[in-house]
Amino acid sequence: MPSIVGGGGWRLFSADRGMTSLRRRQSPLFSSLAGGGGDAPHLPVVIVGAGPVGLVLSFLLTKFGIKCTVIEKSMEFTRHPRAHFINNRTMEIFRKFDGLAGDIEKAQPPVDLWRKFVYCTSLSGSVLGSVDHMKQEDFDKVISPISVAHFSQYKLTRDLVLENKILMGHECSSIQLTDEGILLGASFNNGGTMQERKLHCGLLLAADGAKSTVRELAGISMEGARDLQKLVSVHFLSRNLGKYLSSERPGMLFFIFNPDAIGVLVAHDLEHGEFVLQIPFYPPQQMFDDFSIKVCEQIIVKLVGWEPADVQVLDIKPWVMHAEVAEKYTGCNNRVILVGDAAHRFPPAGGFGMNTGVQDAHNLAWKLGLLLNGVAGPSILQTYESERKPVAISNTKLSVQNFKAAMSVPATLGLDPTVANSVHQVINSSLGSVIPRNLQKTVLEGLFSIGRAQVSDYILNEKNPIGSLRLARLRSILDEGKSLQLQFPAEDLGFRYEKGALVAEDCAETAQQAEKLKHINRSSGEYIPSAKVGSRLPHMLVKTLSSSSEGVLSTMDLVSGDKVQFVLIVAPLKKSYELACAMLKIAEELTLSAKVCVMWPQGSVDAKVRGSRSELAPWTNYVDVEEIPRASDNSWWETCQVSKNKVILVRPDEHIAWIKESDMVRDADSEVRRVFSQILCLNRQQV
Repeated sequence: MPSIVGGGGWRLFSADRGMTSLRRRQSPLFSSLAGGGGDAPHLPVVIVGAGPVGLVLSFLLTKFGIKCTVIEKSMEFTRHPRAHFINNRTMEIFRKFDGLAGDIEKAQPPVDLWRKFVYCTSLSGSVLGSVDHMKQEDFDKVISPISVAHFSQYKLTRDLVLENKILMGHECSSIQLTDEGILLGASFNNGGTMQERKLHCGLLLAADGAKSTVRELAGISMEGARDLQKLVSVHFLSRNLGKYLSSERPGMLFFIFNPDAIGVLVAHDLEHGEFVLQIPFYPPQQMFDDFSIKVCEQIIVKLVGWEPADVQVLDIKPWVMHAEVAEKYTGCNNRVILVGDAAHRFPPAGGFGMNTGVQDAHNLAWKLGLLLNGVAGPSILQTYESERKPVAISNTKLSVQNFKAAMSVPATLGLDPTVANSVHQVINSSLGSVIPRNLQKTVLEGLFSIGRAQVSDYILNEKNPIGSLRLARLRSILDEGKSLQLQFPAEDLGFRYEKGALVAEDCAETAQQAEKLKHINRSSGEYIPSAKVGSRLPHMLVKTLSSSSEGVLSTMDLVSGDKVQFVLIVAPLKKSYELACAMLKIAEELTLSAKVCVMWPQGSVDAKVRGSRSELAPWTNYVDVEEIPRASDNSWWETCQVSKNKVILVRPDEHIAWIKESDMVRDADSEVRRVFSQILCLNRQQV
């Protein structure tokens, strides 16, 4: 892998997305860093961590004209797959990353190879049940312009490298608050000697993961449940196994229960035979060092049911499951900001971790773009926490619920994880100080072996009354959707900011009604489109009235992905046009990019309507579009559950900032000034 090596053996990576080779390139800024001498260079933004969240931040900030750099403690990017499920909302964000979403769709395995979760006694043994997590509306793209994806994190990281400059092999070792920002110490290995390079930045963005060093240095603690479970993650390849599963029982996750072993197999790519096996373990009786390559290969064979000849174990990692959210998202006088896993740690159930992190970055980037370009006030940084922390708390609860749902399956089969945990605690408390660890291990594994006998063929069959009852209960759990779920459209697309960079008082719904709606949505799992303040803009296909434009697009495409721009959606009504003109005028005064979208009813193109040129003159930054509702769907305004007399102001992150009945506004200029003052956190004198 090509690299640029500066003083001290560090690497600076820069690459085009989609290319496996990395391009040699060095800017004057990094030339000065390479020397390692002189005053610390001052950067507007430094991002710590070159995972998906840090790279998304860098990509967006660069697009928005903000200079930033990324430091990463590792010398090379890991190939351990880690996260792999990309939900609807994250894929919507990636649609505007220069074709990234399309590349993911092309490169991911075929959907039929990963749409199911399979429960079995071994990969070649009895299938106890399965759940198909894809619905027809996913393929029809009813609620979103793009579907979910199954794409390993290391592949996503490779595709996100882009033109980012990354200081590899640099670990954040110290932070110091100064009058101008943060003085960052980055330690690196220089020929076997550890040295420290100084960087001075206005803002330090911590995207350095669940064990965030920056968070610890900033003195920010985590709140929630720790040590829910300890696991060993085994990354291995086997094309033979991939070929077998592709033809016999394709799936994304395989939950395997037999008398010899228990584990969850994640099929990252059946076509190429790439897997990660998750195995629970119980220290100190069972230690990570016990899981050698040979031991892991033996466990794989027990879970497969036969011995694939080509198993190649690539990596073995321990990890601990937590359910925690940071007490606060900013520190050091708002100069340090936590993003992604540095701000929240979820159980992997439901794939909320990386997705929530990417959406954190998406929320933060446009605010930083406006702040650092002098358009927004400093208080806009506080809206990042007020908007994103409640989402993290909600997703923490949901991922814990989903994890408990996953545990209901082994419990139904007679393998209650709470019993295993209790046995482990008893051994720790009663035998820990009395007998040697090896003997404790023998006792623990002996008891676990007795427990695993519950899933033997002798018990787990229809002829055995106990087994028959357990299998019936399992079928009920799977059929009723009470097992581990993959998609949560009500949460992925329906989450809503209740306070922040928006005009919350214009939201007519009371807090009690909002909570009731959340409960209904969460119970059914159904996403209900609405244009309430703080919610994501609903998706509907529209087409431009002008034949010279791009034709059919989603309402979400009305918001630019290349710049920080607000969009006002209006119906072709006199009062709405007046508000639109006022919005464009005030936005220009604020040096804020803005656009008007005039939503015409279906049939307007055929009726040859003349558009909005005269009504919006002299402004030209507008687009006339015609709604294309589905045959059974409502109009745009009915889908949004609002009157067409209302105007909808959409933020750069596609969330709704303000809604107003246009004929209720007496002074359009004053109203728009008030709105932007609140959203941008400006003093009245600044607007």
